Amino acid sequence: MFARTPRLLLRPGWIEDAPALAKAINDPAVLRNLSRVPAPYGEEDARNFLSQPHDLRMPQLLAFTRTQGAPRLVGGCGVHLADDGAPEIGYWVARPYWGLGFATEAAGAIMSMARAAGIGAIRAAHFADNPASGNVLRKIGFRPMGRIEQRYSPARGAMADCLVFEEGVGGRMPTDVAIDLYRDAAPALAA
Repeated sequence: MFARTPRLLLRPGWIEDAPALAKAINDPAVLRNLSRVPAPYGEEDARNFLSQPHDLRMPQLLAFTRTQGAPRLVGGCGVHLADDGAPEIGYWVARPYWGLGFATEAAGAIMSMARAAGIGAIRAAHFADNPASGNVLRKIGFRPMGRIEQRYSPARGAMADCLVFEEGVGGRMPTDVAIDLYRDAAPALAA
């Protein structure tokens, strides 16, 4: 499963991505906002993550810049099953790319892919001291549920408050998912 956005290529992670993945995530400022990764995060952790099987209907992709040069790993985004079995979106962005809209772009593409695969009622949560993540969720059509959950943060070594979000009514689903995912692709020509 792959997706292109105006600035990103989202694709499955490959074992060859392990060094770049470890370098991008193993930043205390990134790790403290994640609940599903070990801290510190090394190449062995990256290899373990990249070799795990996952449900093909639930995209779990790395995001790379689409440049004329070598692509650069910007972050990751995916849908996973939460402890209660509900689908939940999660994402992270390497610190050099914070504030540039990459999380919103990647998460929007992942949501379109998940909806196209028939996954609905997706939730999300972010640590209460990370309001930027809440902004991303609002931009892609989520709304706060008014609920706070305690989640463990390995980097913090403690439980921390998380704000829980749900998809808004109707979300922001485009009429044609393919157009949203491949907006920059040339239209097919009839033979």
